[in-house]
Amino acid sequence: MLIDQLRYADKYANLHPGFAQAFDFLSSAPLATLAAGRYPIDGDNVFASVQDYTTKELEQGFWEAHRRFIDVQFVVSGTERIGYAPLDSLTMTQPYDETRDLVMLAGKGDFVTATAGTFAVFYPHDAHMPGIALGAPSPVRKVVVKVAVQ
Repeated sequence: MLIDQLRYADKYANLHPGFAQAFDFLSSAPLATLAAGRYPIDGDNVFASVQDYTTKELEQGFWEAHRRFIDVQFVVSGTERIGYAPLDSLTMTQPYDETRDLVMLAGKGDFVTATAGTFAVFYPHDAHMPGIALGAPSPVRKVVVKVAVQ
């Protein structure tokens, strides 16, 4: 897992061929005004999902991980807590769903606070629990760029 501010993304762009495309999209697209939905960047290899939601209480969250894609999660506006745990430290609660590229897990992890301008990168070995409220539930606009594992 990586977490940093978008203004420092150039330090990470060379870690994966799709990261430069992801960070370029996050830096140049009008993220505050784009409609929620999917935006292709490099076909099915790199694409963005613009999301608007209200953060939830910890008890409503769940741990997730992906096998085919790396998540680059960027908070456009709002604040949320994002959980992180090594995949092998959690217990699978539902089998891997290949269509959704999603496995659901249970266990304990650590949390970081993500504010506007923060990005977090989650590799397949990084379980994560996004969208958790910091205090009262509040609105968040987030862009999740999916980068295919090479």
